[in-house]
Formats: sequence, C-alpha cells, structure tokens
Amino acid sequence: MENETLKKAQAWAQDPAFAPQFRQEIQTLIDQNNQSELTDRFYKDLEFGTGGLRGILGAGSNRMNIYTVRRATQGLASYILGQKLKDPAVAIACDSRNFSQTFAEDSAQVLAANGIKVYLYESLRPTPMLSFAVRHLKATAGIVITASHNPREYNGYKVSWSDGCQVTAPHDEGIITQVNGITNFGAIKTLDLETAKAKGLVVVIGKEVDEPYYQRVQGLSFPNPSLYKDFGVVYTPLHGAGNLPVRETLKRAGFGQVQVVASQERPDGNFPTVGYPNPEEPAALEEAQKAAGPKDQLILATDPDSDRIGAMARHQGAWQKLNGNQIGQLLFDFYLGQLEQAGKLPKKGHYITTIVTSRLGAKIAQSKGIKVHEVLTGFKYIGEQMLALDSQPGETFVFGTEESHGYLFGDFVRDKDAVSAAMIFAEMAATYHAQGKSLFDRLEEIHRQFGFHSDDLVNQTYKGKEGAEKIGRIMTGLRDHAPQEIGSVKVVEVRDYERQLSFNPQTGQTLGPIRLPVSNVLAFLLEDGSRITARPSGTEPKIKFYFNLTGKDPAGLERQKQLYVADFLKKIETL
Repeated sequence: MENETLKKAQAWAQDPAFAPQFRQEIQTLIDQNNQSELTDRFYKDLEFGTGGLRGILGAGSNRMNIYTVRRATQGLASYILGQKLKDPAVAIACDSRNFSQTFAEDSAQVLAANGIKVYLYESLRPTPMLSFAVRHLKATAGIVITASHNPREYNGYKVSWSDGCQVTAPHDEGIITQVNGITNFGAIKTLDLETAKAKGLVVVIGKEVDEPYYQRVQGLSFPNPSLYKDFGVVYTPLHGAGNLPVRETLKRAGFGQVQVVASQERPDGNFPTVGYPNPEEPAALEEAQKAAGPKDQLILATDPDSDRIGAMARHQGAWQKLNGNQIGQLLFDFYLGQLEQAGKLPKKGHYITTIVTSRLGAKIAQSKGIKVHEVLTGFKYIGEQMLALDSQPGETFVFGTEESHGYLFGDFVRDKDAVSAAMIFAEMAATYHAQGKSLFDRLEEIHRQFGFHSDDLVNQTYKGKEGAEKIGRIMTGLRDHAPQEIGSVKVVEVRDYERQLSFNPQTGQTLGPIRLPVSNVLAFLLEDGSRITARPSGTEPKIKFYFNLTGKDPAGLERQKQLYVADFLKKIETL
C-alpha cells in the first residue's frame, strides 16, 4: 500500500469531523492491515464527474457517504452563489436505495446553511419527476440521489441545472472546480433540517408538483380505452421509485388490467429479489414472468429511479425480451405513426440519439422528414440538444433515445423518462394486439422496410485500481494500434472522440474533425457498414463494446455478430 494512501486513511480514522462509526470502520481496516480494501477506499477521492457522484457505500474518500455527499453539495452551493442569482433554489429527490433519504436530507441541510432555498420531495420520486420539478418550480438546479440500475452496494448523486437537464458545460466544470477545492470536511456548512424548515429554507413538496407532471404525461397519450381496458400488463418497479407513478399513468390512460409484481412492489434498497436491479437484464424480469397470467401480453420493468425501462412481450405463445435498441425502434415508429395519423407530425421535428445507438432510428426519422442528431453517450447530451432547440422558433423535439433503455417524449422533462415511456409502450402493445400482431411481428415489418439490424452490447468488467488500469491499457492500445480489420472485414474509418478526429487506418489519412465534446470513445466503421464502438463506463468498473450491424437477413446477421464479437474480444485481450 502506498504511503500516501495509508496517511489518508489514518487522517480519516482520527479526524473528529467524522462520526465515530466511520472512524472505527477505517481504524479496523488499518489494524487488520487490509491493504487491498484500504487502497480501494483511499487511492483517490470519489470523483465528482460531469454528472455528479456514484460509488460504493461506506467510509473512505472513494466511497459514497454523508461526508462525500456534503462535500459535493457544498461545492454545488458555492458555485450557485458565485452565479449571483436572485433567490437561488434547488429541488431534491431520491430513490429507494440505502441511505438515499439520508443523503437527500444532508444535501438539503448544506444548501440551507448556505442560504439557498430547497424544495425537498416528501418521499421517493423518479429521476424524470425531479427533472420536471426543476423546470416547474423554476429552480436553479436539481439533485437526485440515485445510482440508477447499479448493484445494491452503490448509491449516487446526480445534478441537473435550471433546464432540468443533467449539468453540462460550463456548469459541470464550474461545480467540479468548487468541489475539488474543498479539502476540510469540518468547514462544510450544515443547518439542522427542522430549523431550516422553520426558517422557510427547506420546503417539502409532493402532490402539488406531481399532478402537473401527470397531466403533461397524459398529454402524450393516444387515448383508446376500448383497446386498453382489458389488455393484460404485468409491471415491476424492481423495489424502486416507479411503482406509484407508473401505475398512475397507466390507470389514467385507461389500462384496467395492470398487475404489479407483489414480491418486487415495495421500495427496498437491498433489492432482495434481484442481484442487479437493471431492467436490461433477463434475470430482473424472472419474477414478473412467474406472476404473469395466461391473458397477460406485456411485461414492463423500471429501474430504481425509474428512468430506464425494460420489456418482454408474448410472441407465438412465449415471452420474449426486447433489447434497448428494439424498444426505442418500436416506440419511435409507433409514436411517429400516431402523430401522423392525428395530423400532429411537426414540420420541423427533431430526433436525438447517441453515437452507440442503432442506426435504424435515423432511417425511421428520415422517412418522416425528421432531422437526426447524434450526440455522445449520456442523456445529458440529448438534453443539451433540446435546450439548443428551445431558442429556435418552430423547431420541435419529437423523441430522444439511447440504447441503454432510456427514452423521452415531449419537452417538459429533460432526462430519460420510464414513466411516460411505460404508458406509450403499453398503448403501442395494446394497439398491435388488437390488430393481431405481436411487437416482434411489427419489429420484423420495420426491418423489412429499412433493412435488418442487429445491435448488441458486450461488457467486460475489471474491478478496483488494477481494473481501471487494465481498461486504460485497452483504450490506449486500440487508439495507438487501431485494428485494420475485424472478422476479416476491413476497418475503413476510426472515429477517435478523445482526439476529435476520424482517420482511415489503412492509409493513416485524416478524414475530418469530430465536432462533439472530448470523450474517451473509439468507433470502428467496417467496409460492410457495420460499426463497433469501445467506451469505458463512466459509472461502473467495466468497458463496453457496442456492435451495431446491418445485413440482408437475420441468419446472416447472427453469423456476422458471432464472428465480429469473437475476433474483437480476442484482439483486446492481447492489449
């Protein structure tokens, strides 16, 4: 263990600013000479990134705890005060994770101590409802305590600005600078919560903000109660914040046969029925399949903060899971069709997606005259584009999507919204069911119209300090020695989003600049039109590989995928 790391651990164990149980937790590790655990907890400070914090719960500078949360909030408060705004305010929400309510209240106490008004939700709420609240209440910023779909040992802290979107430049860097400048935890300001409430610095909010949100979601609906009332839907909130909001929106849309999975209904930060509360994972939907009856046609699941949605649908009598790209393709195609049928398709509509999401959405958009925007991975970049559209009269945001199960309709929320997506997805499934089609039938029709697409994600996990170094070596190796072929097919273009340029690896010729923010991402475009992208996760100890392939038929695509995945993974293991 490095000497500096030990010194840092000893400082935490002895600092009276920390609660006794935190000091004892660290001292025990020191007494046990548990070098690997101490190194992981102290080899760095938990980084306040461009969206906030996310990390494992526990004592230490590289952990989520009340002190790292207070530090982040003091940095945010200092940045807000530096803006010299009149009557600054921050809205705060949290999900069901362990310590989420505590972290939300701690954040409120720090902001109040700095003289900043706080709108604090009375109980857990989804991330999209926080995004709505920021705009509805005209707050300066928003905080949501969540680690989204991460395992139970994690929690996080996500910041949005006054537009309801996760912070982007210049606010993100400004907040980071303030947070990094705080080295003395004892100097962080706090004010007792009850005192803050009595002074009017903390205002508890609830139904009065929920109702306007529900009304806006209803405005996205395509009402057809005769199709919806007997359509069987099974829904699981995976012990998270989506339970009441999703049920409310489905009820208002006219769905009368919605069954909530009883074993996963109640909020629980230990997520006792799932190892990983991620609706992308098939295992997370097993309880829902057990609960489904013979008349149920659709399974919906939301993650703990209800910004991501997963789905299964009956096809030829069996349950089949849809991946994030397929959900987005179906939603976008259906939504455009409904808008067109109602005479509401905008003349200047915009579709915003990410550089790792299937290209099929762009083809669907272009067929209806919708302009396509590609942004970096992360829904905050979709929100940033939405903000730019706000200043352009007549330009209308239609749909935003990312392959990691995030979707957004309408402009009243500026983050991915599984609550509204669940409603529209159920309406879509019921509509096709009435036509005698499954969702997979409709998906095949879309592919026959625009070409078959196979879009898959492969994750490689490397934990701890050594894992972070391994991920760094992989990206450096791919960047400095880009493969000239993958699966015996030529790579014709490499897009390096960190160096902000693209080049031909065969000749070394620069093909042009990339006009997006700097990001540690590499995309390899193949001669047959396929694209393979490498991106380290910003929130988890893993590197992600996205395989976006196109072809003439499903069988050929499957063979192509197996070849590309095997060859690409073989290449990175040598780096």
